Amino acid sequence: MAAEPVYRVSEVRSLEKSAVGFPLMERAGLAAAQIARDMLAGGVPRVQILAGPGNNGGDAFVVARWLKSWYFDVDVAFAGETSRLGPDAASALRAWQAAGGQSNPEWQCREPGLIIDGMFGIGLGRVIGAPYDEWIARANESRAPVLALDIPSGLDADTGIAQPRTIRAAATATFIALKPGLLTADGPDHCGTISVHALDLDVETALPSRGERLRWESLRDALPAPLRRARRNDHKGSFGTLAIIGGADGLVGAALLAGRAAMHVGAGKVRIGLAATDRLLVDALAPELMLDSAQRVLDMPCDALIIGPGLGSLPQARAFLQSALATASPLVIDADALNLIAGDSRLARALAARTAESIITPHPAEAARLLQRDTASVQRDRLTSALDLAGRFNASAVLKGSGSVLAFVDGTWAINASGNVGLASGGTGDVLAGMIGALVAQRIAAREALELAVCLHGAAADALVASGHGPVGLAASEVAPAACALINQAATRLRFGETPDAR
Repeated sequence: MAAEPVYRVSEVRSLEKSAVGFPLMERAGLAAAQIARDMLAGGVPRVQILAGPGNNGGDAFVVARWLKSWYFDVDVAFAGETSRLGPDAASALRAWQAAGGQSNPEWQCREPGLIIDGMFGIGLGRVIGAPYDEWIARANESRAPVLALDIPSGLDADTGIAQPRTIRAAATATFIALKPGLLTADGPDHCGTISVHALDLDVETALPSRGERLRWESLRDALPAPLRRARRNDHKGSFGTLAIIGGADGLVGAALLAGRAAMHVGAGKVRIGLAATDRLLVDALAPELMLDSAQRVLDMPCDALIIGPGLGSLPQARAFLQSALATASPLVIDADALNLIAGDSRLARALAARTAESIITPHPAEAARLLQRDTASVQRDRLTSALDLAGRFNASAVLKGSGSVLAFVDGTWAINASGNVGLASGGTGDVLAGMIGALVAQRIAAREALELAVCLHGAAADALVASGHGPVGLAASEVAPAACALINQAATRLRFGETPDAR
């Protein structure tokens, strides 16, 4: 699938070392200055630049020099010690001064049209103190938009954890490559629109990436063949049979949401095995779904199996999970099934020993139980937590949340860029599980199915919000029909041979 590479800080540092001798700071400053010029178009031509004591400050001096050459009114605040600047940053400061530029230890511009954050970059390893914390507060309170250089000051580039005072940017010009912290945890709330500037480096040749950013705009142009429905000579068996085990007393809705989502994403047949004692005979809103007892559905052949939505925690739930883990079918494990595994080492070992494809879909609290940690520690480093899940349980994993993190057994990973806060409501996880299971049932490999389902799930919510529906009040049951529409729109474009440029 087409995606964009993402690199951890240590990998970016390695790329920087391999490019010694290249004018990276000059290239970064020019790229950011061009973004700044676009942001200033038609507005107040005054710029307040906040320069830090390291190389991020050097980038800021280059931006200042270019903007001044384009006749913008530029004020530079620099409270660092010139003697402690690195060679490149010191050279950038001298060039700024040679161009007639000055710097002040305090914020000077009262009503800027743009604020440029060049205080701290990806190397920040301490709590931000004065005067920078005060500058951050003032920038965040200003009516002027903020452009962050490389990463918003105060945001951890690896984890996405924000300090109490962190820049909230309207745009971030990031250099060399994307970093995980831009995309997950607090990152999406602080970065605004992200532009990536490789600085003329062939990044992936120099260091193949282990991580990717997933965007629907890319994935829809590589839609898997089963979803294109290009052949007429097919039948329901061509698109697989999905089994779903869950729906204990009081929780039947979770299994139905998963089943309806699977139907909307193209599964040929969907059987729901309900754990409830007073079993529903038909889903009035989706009579296409086949409802039966959990045990009977477990005994039937299927192309993929989901267990967990509304499964509950009674002893029979554990027995159903044992049976599911013993099957040779690809298995999606969600919700209550994850909690059962977290509390039973034998079930955990059975999952890790599976040879068929397994996919686990925890939210942070479920991940914490599985990893025997607290939720806060999981959230402090979502990428490492997701990779630990994949390695421990021999499964493809998605750690749900802001910037859902996908991790795979081979140590590769991806971060999803679609979705919005409308998905923070009950049942959306059941819908996601159903979508994943439907794709796997259509014989799409687990990795591709997981990436596509997670990104499509978020894109469907984005489409709903763009149409004026949500995020407040966006219901889980609305997500799958919106996903269905996106799939069919993408398939239509592909069938008629449209390219991304043609759009």
